[in-house]
Amino acid sequence: MVPRMRITIIAVGRRKKGPEQALFDQYKGRLPWPLDLKLVEEKKPLSGDALKAREAELLTAALPDGATVIAMDERGRSLASPDFAERLGAWRDDGVRDLAFLIGGADGLAEEARARADFMLSLGKQTWPHQLVPALLAEQLYRGHAILTGHPYHRV
Repeated sequence: MVPRMRITIIAVGRRKKGPEQALFDQYKGRLPWPLDLKLVEEKKPLSGDALKAREAELLTAALPDGATVIAMDERGRSLASPDFAERLGAWRDDGVRDLAFLIGGADGLAEEARARADFMLSLGKQTWPHQLVPALLAEQLYRGHAILTGHPYHRV
């Protein structure tokens, strides 16, 4: 039996209670895979490239050992939900034990974090509120699972 895939979203930011966190928790509860949200934050007053580089260090240090890494980046591939589901199913079927999504800070991911990624994914060209991205990603993970299992949640 193939071990169950675990999914970790590692993001720059602070945990805040509110509708975004509630939405994340709602989709997390629907997933068949364990989903963890790890937040990292640099406390020193850095800015620009120095801040992005430090955030990349914090993000990559939080990665589970041996994880397949997906960088959330505007330069990544924008996939339709069925295509994302297909990729998610391939990772699952290939025996990926840990799948980790990296979400950078306000200025995005440093090159070091993008270089560490096995795949770069974009949620589109629009800019999203930082607290909302984990919830959007959790919803797409659930939608991908629904597509893979034929659940009517995803209707075309």
